[in-house]
Amino acid sequence: MGDGLPPMLVEMLGSGIEVLAWDDSPQSEALNRAVAFITYGHPRVDGPLMDRAPHLKIVSNHGVGVDHIDCDAARDRGIAVGNTPGCLDASTADMTLALMLAAARNVVIGDKFARSAQFTHYDPSTLIGFEVTGSTLGIVGLGRIGREVARRARAFDMRIVYHNRRRDEAAERELGVTYRSLPELLAESDFVTLNCPLTPETTNLIGAKEFALMKPTGILINVARGPVVNHDALLAALKSRRIAAAALDVTAPEPLPRDHPLLELDNLVITPHLGSASNRTRRRMMEMTVENLRAALNDAPLPWRVV
Repeated sequence: MGDGLPPMLVEMLGSGIEVLAWDDSPQSEALNRAVAFITYGHPRVDGPLMDRAPHLKIVSNHGVGVDHIDCDAARDRGIAVGNTPGCLDASTADMTLALMLAAARNVVIGDKFARSAQFTHYDPSTLIGFEVTGSTLGIVGLGRIGREVARRARAFDMRIVYHNRRRDEAAERELGVTYRSLPELLAESDFVTLNCPLTPETTNLIGAKEFALMKPTGILINVARGPVVNHDALLAALKSRRIAAAALDVTAPEPLPRDHPLLELDNLVITPHLGSASNRTRRRMMEMTVENLRAALNDAPLPWRVV
């Protein structure tokens, strides 16, 4: 079963696999027949749903984050869960830097102004942004993606601090980064990027108390998951200019309601979850999704297994 699978992914599955439309209705014949789920676009897969698919062998996730899948429930039922780690690290790190630059240098608001009737002459005092080169970057979550962000930030001569659950001395030696507690990181950083997974510990990790620690010129970038940031606190911090700006690739909920007040702010850059949306990355994600699925159907070890 798949949720609106793109033609390329269906083609990769091949003619030997029948693709059933995602259907979790009470009388779903598709659930009764399904031996595999492909989660494409983060549909919620919990224990009760798994119980309604008596032949289910695998949930093959198109992506790394599996917070929408109840992995404990899958483990209890002997259902494998696979994901696609590693292949999207570079593209997501690219997106992190793109959002940082867009927010710092007024790319979005500048584009709108350049297209408007108000732009009639060049004024050097218009839309003065924040320098990225030589600034301090704080990375929250120095995993695979966070490390790639650090590598790119070094090209901008940035001073890099990071926060993890555990200090990573190998990364410090390799990348020249410095460990900080979260409060220390927030206070020191000109830019804060969130590159951590969504867990109970990281839900609402950044709220009013954390925004109060940031510099008034600070910029927050979230390419992790929407619930890592408390959106009410973010709205208050941006409206009051407690922080200078933010850039979000993810929100909670996703998408935001069309009348959400965050969408009215000129110091917010927002994109529709594009972190891994590059041609080569998305193709590799599909390939890995299919490889996990085929392995489970052949009773072979998953190449990329979560549980």
